[in-house]
Amino acid sequence: MEHSAAHPENEPVIENKELSIWEALIPVIILVAMLAFNVFVFGDDALGGSNQFILLLGGAVAAIVGYFNKVKFDTMVDEVAGNIQSTSGAILILLMVGALAGTWLISGIIPTMIYYGLLILNPTIFLAACVVICSVISVATGSSWTTSATVGIALIGIADALGIGLGMTAGAILSGAYFGDKMSPLSDTTNLAPAMAGTDLFTHIKYMALTTVPTITITLIAFIIIGLNLDTSGTTDTSTILASIEKSFTITPWLFVVPVIVIILIVKKTSPLIALLVGTLAGAVAALIVQPDIVLAVSGMSELNFVSGYKGLMNAITVDTAVETDSATLNDLFASSGMQGMLGTIWLIICAMVFGGIMEAIGALSRISKALLNLFHTTFGLFASTVFSCLALNVTASDQYLAIVVPGKMFAKAYKDKGLAPENLSRSLEDSGTVTSVLIPWNTCGAYHSGVLGVPVLSYAGYAFFNYLSPFMTLLFAAIGLKIRKISTK
Repeated sequence: MEHSAAHPENEPVIENKELSIWEALIPVIILVAMLAFNVFVFGDDALGGSNQFILLLGGAVAAIVGYFNKVKFDTMVDEVAGNIQSTSGAILILLMVGALAGTWLISGIIPTMIYYGLLILNPTIFLAACVVICSVISVATGSSWTTSATVGIALIGIADALGIGLGMTAGAILSGAYFGDKMSPLSDTTNLAPAMAGTDLFTHIKYMALTTVPTITITLIAFIIIGLNLDTSGTTDTSTILASIEKSFTITPWLFVVPVIVIILIVKKTSPLIALLVGTLAGAVAALIVQPDIVLAVSGMSELNFVSGYKGLMNAITVDTAVETDSATLNDLFASSGMQGMLGTIWLIICAMVFGGIMEAIGALSRISKALLNLFHTTFGLFASTVFSCLALNVTASDQYLAIVVPGKMFAKAYKDKGLAPENLSRSLEDSGTVTSVLIPWNTCGAYHSGVLGVPVLSYAGYAFFNYLSPFMTLLFAAIGLKIRKISTK
């Protein structure tokens, strides 16, 4: 789906019989308390660095708990190193997304997408259209991350120009992106969940559709209602904005060739890193051909030649870049921080992996999952245990792969003992592990999408209807016994 974890299904789940459930929960309780206080003090600026240090402090608390439970320091460090290594793909993808955003800005690709989007999309249907567009792209690519980095950025720009709240727009984008991600056979989490549960890919997708289709339907209805009630006064006349875009950029539909190439590469199962690199380089070529004056302006030199062209492109790829227009709204919009702008998100992911790695090393993740499993003895209780385990691991391990792998390994036998088909488990893992990862600010997914879209997690979380309704839908089906498949006795 996004960052490539190297065969997470083969990773052993570390258990520690010395550790009690209360000891396992100590780092979690302290971390949540410290993060809550930190956000209270710093607000949206908490992700500027203080939250990162709080995650390290949480890791230190977990390490102290581990020390008193006979876990060697070297074991904890090794697990942290493995965790950080597993996110190397995510870190490289983030850097390439920053680079791509830079060349797609100065080439006019993002302005062109915004320009035609403003012509086609009106405020009333905009949010619902975001869900549909992102669903289609995500099903085709199997990646919510690629969807955010391409059409997601453009849709945020259109929303900004229309005066529609960026939080609700990001919520609509991510609702569609994660619907597609869940249902696409190209998605790695959609392949991982049935592998952990012991069923096959297409049985999993068909069974998952039973809860996913009602959830996306409710999501679409919610965004249609919001769209019908949006106060669009002063935002429907976009002629001035369109004129400003045309004045600052050469607008041509030929620029759509570049994002189409990236999407085709992803659909053809090309590595996201390669696809994003190709997209970045293609954007650079397009910038030199279509927007040479902007490349020259970004270079800060007086004459367009090989050196100034190279300097302009490298500035766009690596550091802050802005294209001046005669519209204050567009000036804020047509700015990119390149690869440099992604460093804060990368910093957050590394610190989150330190906490998650130590929690894994001391056996706390396994202990928490086991405690949840033992809380309930009914069929509904088993589903509830799975959902809460996935949510807990998204918060504590900060990585959706662990939120699928650990409960998948811990609960597979329990489902079998209850006579439940393995697709019940695989569906529950996706309905709660995959989609809720984006709602946690320090989770790799929450950090990524927030960084790419430029919208804080807490601003969009309330509007990501699909993401937080999915676990409730799977629990509703379990509670009323609807479509709960038993193991075949044939």
